[in-house]
Amino acid sequence: MPYCSCLNGYEPKSQPDWSVSDYSGGCERKTKFQCETPNSSNKDKDRFLPILNMKLPNHSQSIGVGSDGECEAACLSNCSCTAYAFTTNGGCSIWNVGGIVILVLVFVFVMLRRRKRHVGAGTSVEGSLVAFSYRDLQNATKNFSEKLGGGGFGSVFKGALPDSSVVAVKKLESISQGEKQFRTEVSTIGTVQHVNLVRLRGFCSEGTKKLLVYDYMPNGSLDSKLFHEDKLLDWKVRYQIALGTARGLTYLHEKCRDCIIHCDVKPENILLDADFVPKVADFGLAKLVGRDFSRVLTTFRGTRGYLAPEWISGVAITAKADTYSYGMMLFEFVSGRRNFEASEDGQVRFFPTFAANMVHQGGNVLNLLDPRLAGKADIEEVTRVIKVASWCVQDDEAHRPSMGQVVQILEGFLDVSLPPIPRALQAIVDNEENIVFFTDSSSTQSSQVKSNVSTASSQAKSNISSNSN
Repeated sequence: MPYCSCLNGYEPKSQPDWSVSDYSGGCERKTKFQCETPNSSNKDKDRFLPILNMKLPNHSQSIGVGSDGECEAACLSNCSCTAYAFTTNGGCSIWNVGGIVILVLVFVFVMLRRRKRHVGAGTSVEGSLVAFSYRDLQNATKNFSEKLGGGGFGSVFKGALPDSSVVAVKKLESISQGEKQFRTEVSTIGTVQHVNLVRLRGFCSEGTKKLLVYDYMPNGSLDSKLFHEDKLLDWKVRYQIALGTARGLTYLHEKCRDCIIHCDVKPENILLDADFVPKVADFGLAKLVGRDFSRVLTTFRGTRGYLAPEWISGVAITAKADTYSYGMMLFEFVSGRRNFEASEDGQVRFFPTFAANMVHQGGNVLNLLDPRLAGKADIEEVTRVIKVASWCVQDDEAHRPSMGQVVQILEGFLDVSLPPIPRALQAIVDNEENIVFFTDSSSTQSSQVKSNVSTASSQAKSNISSNSN
């Protein structure tokens, strides 16, 4: 239905404009007023149309009359008068052509302002999800001039929408899906909303041009804060980021209609808002797993250094692959450096192995802490994080906790027992010469164990028990 319609006796001033939903020209009378055609035979047919429950327009003129009939006659006798209202308390008010013109001009001004704001704002397709044209996003990003970063799925650019909101526009690369499949998957991603997930605002799909529009995160990605000297995050902030990230992954794995395996959990895909609240990014871009299927084979590959053993061996993947990647990232929360980067004194070549052994031997975990923190951390939290990380990177996925369990442990609602040292990590200690360093497509250094060590584990399942307190 149209947003506007003309009163009886009036018609659109410009029918072509109305046919394209442009009502700014307003309406005009089909016949002239009595005073405009005094000799017309139609003059006795002029009457007023009563309209109830209306808010009276401004700019009225008061007339000193004592009845409704006198008020009507006063308006009829004035050729400029187009409407009147009479109340026992307020008396007679009339609106002349000038007043109506003012109202129309105000209406046109508001309409034009609203139209200007929506130029290039896209078309809503489902809920809050918006379909943008490629030109819209070219304008929003100033022809993709300010690059924020890039990864396996494509490059990301900063932009601003007509409503002044700042967005991050991702230009997807190597997307072979058809239009219908792409829109279906984007629609699914658009319905996934959580405080610890980056919100999808909209998308663009024009031929081979596939783009996604997200909320902009002013504090950038976690790696830019965790691994740089001038961007030190204190321990409390790191712990809250770890907890928020776990909550976001739990939502993807357990709370969505379809279990969403992220497949590329790493610091670059954890974004921070203005208050350093973590937001998991790039979820849903990998394979979606229906609840009827506990496992899925896919050719997708995550970032080296965070890959679970099952990725490398080519076996089926479950949500526990995300748990492994999260665990590898969790070690970096403690050390403040990449897992494969050697310590300053050169004594520690692969931090996860060193940390797992330290906890297993009952050593002082504060010695594992990022030296920039100068030991300022809760020792129980540091111990808890390293234990959780060690459980998350167990060789056998069945021995890893779910992300929901990780949340409960970090929140303090579950106790966590001493984890066994995973075989893959122990292999690095025994065969340090087999460590091979890589640089992936996003220029992020990573590591991978080059060995034929079996990923099968005979270790006991994790003994995570409810806190008795």
